[in-house]
Amino acid sequence: MTTPPSPAGGPSGAPAGGPRAVPPKPVHPPHQARSRQTETYVPGDGLLAWLPFRPTIRMRLTLLYGGMFLMAGVVLLLVMYFFVQQSLQQVGQPHLLLNGIPVRTSDNQIITSQSALDQWLNDQRSFQAGQALNTLLRKLLTVLVCLAVIAFAAGYAMAGRVLRPLGRITRTARDVASSDLHRRIELDGPDDELKELADTFDDMLDRLDRSFDSQRRFVANASHELRTPLAINRTLLEVQLSDPAASPDLQQLGRTLLATNERSEQLVEGLLLLARSENELTDRRPVELSEVATRALEQTRGEADKREVELRSKLDPAAVAGNGVLLERLALNLLQNAVRYNTPGGWVELATATVPGGGELVVSNTGPVVPGYELEHIFEPFRRIKGADRTRSDKGVGLGLSIVRSVVRAHGGTIEATPRAGGGLTMRVRIPAP
Repeated sequence: MTTPPSPAGGPSGAPAGGPRAVPPKPVHPPHQARSRQTETYVPGDGLLAWLPFRPTIRMRLTLLYGGMFLMAGVVLLLVMYFFVQQSLQQVGQPHLLLNGIPVRTSDNQIITSQSALDQWLNDQRSFQAGQALNTLLRKLLTVLVCLAVIAFAAGYAMAGRVLRPLGRITRTARDVASSDLHRRIELDGPDDELKELADTFDDMLDRLDRSFDSQRRFVANASHELRTPLAINRTLLEVQLSDPAASPDLQQLGRTLLATNERSEQLVEGLLLLARSENELTDRRPVELSEVATRALEQTRGEADKREVELRSKLDPAAVAGNGVLLERLALNLLQNAVRYNTPGGWVELATATVPGGGELVVSNTGPVVPGYELEHIFEPFRRIKGADRTRSDKGVGLGLSIVRSVVRAHGGTIEATPRAGGGLTMRVRIPAP
C-alpha cells in the first residue's frame, strides 16, 4: 500500500491552506463515557474539589448567592459596630460636683474627692458602653445567622428557578440521544441567553432530523429499486437451471450465481428493514413475547441442525407493546447470529420472562471468546468481530445486529450484550409493557 502524496501548500499533516503547524497532541487522555446508572463522582480540580459529592451548578449558585449575602452581612455588621462604638465614645460624660458632701456609689464606695468621682463616672461609662456593644454584637450575629440560613434557602430556590430551562434542555437532549429526533425544546419566556441556547439547539435538531430522514429515504428508495432487477435475475437463473439440456458446468455456474443473487436480495431486504425500523413506532399493540420467540425458534431449527448446534428454550409468558413482525425479526436475527457464530456441538438458549416494566428476551450461546472492547462495535452495520471468517457467505450480510438495535430503539427498549466466560455472548433485550 503506497502512501498518498502530501497536499499542495504544506507538508504532510498540515492543512492545504498553508504550512501551519499540526495541533499538539493533548496531554490529558480523553474522558471515557460512563453510564449514568453506574456513574460515581470522582473529585477533580477546582475550588469545590474537596466535596464528597458532585457540585452541581445549582449548588454552586446557591453557595454564590448565600456567600455574597453572608459577606455583605459581615461587612455591614462590622461597619455598624464601628459606628455605634464611635457614637458611644462621643457621648459627653456627666459632670457632678461634690460641694464637700461625700457620695455613696452603687457598689458601696464612698467618694470624697471630685477627681475620684470623675474617674468613677468614666469607668462606669466605659463599662456600660462595653456591655451595650457586646449585647449589640450578639444580637447582630444571631440575626446574621438566621438571615444567612434564609438567604441560602432562597438562593437554592432561586437557582432552581433560573436553571429550570436548562433542565428542560437537558431532558430533551436525553430524549434525542435515544433516537427521538422529532422532539423539540420550544422554550418560552424572555429572550435571554437560555432561550437563545434552546432555539439554537432546536435549529440543530431540525437539520439533523432532515438529514437522517433524507438518508433513510435514500436507503429505502435505493434498496427498493434494486429489488426488481434482482428478482428478474433470480427468475432467469431458475429458468436456466430447470433446463434439462444444460451442461453440468452451466448448472454449477447457475447455482453459484443464484446463491450470489440470493445474498444480494438478503442485503437489500436487510437495508429496507433497517430503514423502516429506524422510525419510532406510533401504533403499538400487545404482543406475547413467548409466541414471537417460538416462531423464531421454528425458523432457526433447520439451520441449527445443519450446523450441529443445540437449541434450548425457556419461554415464560411476557406481554410487551410493539409490532409483532418486527419483534419476530428481532428474535430471529439474534438466534441466527448465535447459531452462525457458534461452534459444532455448541448450544443456543432462548428465554423470555416478565420483568418490572415490561418483558425480557435473552439469547445466550457458546462460541469463540469475544473481547470486551469489541462489544461497542458489534451493533454497527457491516461490522464483525476481529478474527471472524469474512470469506464465508453463509454468515449473513452484516446487518443482523444493526436491525436488532434499530427495532429495540423503535420500541423504546434496551439491549445489552455481555461476553460469556467460556466464549460466546449473552444478548438481553427489554421491551416496555403495554
